[in-house]
Amino acid sequence: MCGICGIADFQRKDVIRHEVVCRMNDTLRHRGPDDAGVYVAPGIGLGHRRLSIIDVAGGRQPISNEDGTVWVLLNGEIYNYAELRQRLLAKGHTFKTSSDTEAIVHLYEDCAENCFAQLRGMFSIALWDSRQRKLLLARDRVGKKPLFYFFDGKRILFASELKAILAADSLPRTVDPLATSDYFSLGYIPAPKTIYRDVRKVLPGHYLVSSASGIRETQYWDICFGKVETKSEDEWCEQLRHELCEATRIRLMSEVPLGAFLSGGLDSSCVVAMMSHIMKRPVTTCSIGFEDPEYDEAAFARQIAEQFRTDHHEQVVRPSAIEVIDKLAWHYDEPFADSSAIPTYYVSAQARQHVTVALGGDGGDENFAGYRRYYFDQFENRQRSWLPAGLRRSIFGPLGKYYPALVWAPRIFRGRATLQSLSRSPLEGYFNSVSSFRPDEKANLLTKDFLNSLQGYDSLGVFRHYYDRAGTDDLLSRIQYVDMKTYLPDDILTKVDRASMAVSLEVRAPLLDHQLMERVASIPSSLKLRHSDGKYILKKAMEPVLPKNILYRKKQGFAVPLHRWFRRELKDYAHDVMFSRQDGILEHSFLKKIWDQHQSNRFNRSRHLWTVLMFRKWQDTFGA
Repeated sequence: MCGICGIADFQRKDVIRHEVVCRMNDTLRHRGPDDAGVYVAPGIGLGHRRLSIIDVAGGRQPISNEDGTVWVLLNGEIYNYAELRQRLLAKGHTFKTSSDTEAIVHLYEDCAENCFAQLRGMFSIALWDSRQRKLLLARDRVGKKPLFYFFDGKRILFASELKAILAADSLPRTVDPLATSDYFSLGYIPAPKTIYRDVRKVLPGHYLVSSASGIRETQYWDICFGKVETKSEDEWCEQLRHELCEATRIRLMSEVPLGAFLSGGLDSSCVVAMMSHIMKRPVTTCSIGFEDPEYDEAAFARQIAEQFRTDHHEQVVRPSAIEVIDKLAWHYDEPFADSSAIPTYYVSAQARQHVTVALGGDGGDENFAGYRRYYFDQFENRQRSWLPAGLRRSIFGPLGKYYPALVWAPRIFRGRATLQSLSRSPLEGYFNSVSSFRPDEKANLLTKDFLNSLQGYDSLGVFRHYYDRAGTDDLLSRIQYVDMKTYLPDDILTKVDRASMAVSLEVRAPLLDHQLMERVASIPSSLKLRHSDGKYILKKAMEPVLPKNILYRKKQGFAVPLHRWFRRELKDYAHDVMFSRQDGILEHSFLKKIWDQHQSNRFNRSRHLWTVLMFRKWQDTFGA
């Protein structure tokens, strides 16, 4: 894992200033503490920070082809590079190193822009073609590795993190009001937007070509839910075990210590089981425990560690938001409201004491419909099917407006939220259910002036863009597709990337192998969500391998006691930060209302308060 950055100025004849590229590169030191490389030439400057994993001795970047006309930077890992290398050697290419990065250079010489579709791995790539004076930026299929860029028509700046772009010569830092609106709906900023109007994210599964004539972005991969296959449960189970084993096997390549996160949940237990089957030594597993039993899964992790005789490392942590909140604000670069970033940071720090590479269980919920919200959505869709849309709006809309909120209750008992959702279309209901601030709440949170600046923009459009392109009529598959394009890359994978890179740890996700994902997408949705049981077919597949109390226990999640923090140790700090400024964006009277509601102990407004707090911390950290 690494950090990459650079500048391509298509009108510039002289060399890009070395000190500017170094300044950008230095902000990424945490992503690559082992080495730094810079290449500058007329119109181009490339920077790289290296966390050495493959070809530790010789894999320094940037790397060029034989005559120095093509240069490449890689953040990530290419798991099929050995096969690509053999193919390219047979065609007469000369390799100077044993690294996976060099395979990309020669593959580009052979296949040009089609090279990215042949890579199996996690990556963000920058490739400079000096003969054609063009810069290519590419991102892996699901967005495991980040890539940002700024383009003003004359030059393009790019980096693994926003802060590296900001470290270059003065750039406009105008806040994007549409991205801000998205943030208060979703708790993250969906690609291609960033918090800054003039900086963008390369979309997952896309590559971008920039030159003096402009920018062109091309999609090279998409997941298809429209080709469902008919097989028996036993056939699916056998195939899933085989494909997960293979996806795990190819992620074990490393010249440095490698292990796994182990929470004791289904997904991480699946990965550890496969690693134990493949590896000839005990798997190094890492987990954290909490003193509060409501949030502690350490006993389940211990059970799996004992079953597979892993080299297990467990640490009880006492998470302190105040202790890590400044770190999180700096590492995430833009507002980010997923509070599970806190335990993710702690488990990454704990794992880094023992390994440099860790395999994790990310992707299981999105692939196999594991989130509880999928069940609730399916339940609500059944109710919707009984009444026409117009009748639902006229009945459930008014009822939802006046029904008690019950925000403290589990979702199935929240009458207002359920009634409001039933009055909407399936897409609108799902958007409403996952929103940090639901549309009616956001209208009160944002000031009138700020709402006017949006000119009618609705964040629902982010979901609609993908919902309408899912290629299937199956309602569950459509929201899975939406989540794979939004929540997965811009929340889950962003969280893991920044938290792990903060401590220079590489994390790999076998369940997000694109070939495995394509196979799972062809499984009927009825085998993913069976009644109220998510991940049905994955659990059946793993029954010969994992104990039933692991397979069928209630999903716990990776959480911290935010509701208590805002009433106790975080109370004074959060109040000072949240109410410290009048910025014309947030309505203080509504903020005070939800603050007082939470402090009364009758409402749980912790998710709302955390969303506001992290926005304020971003403002304070980056002078916005």
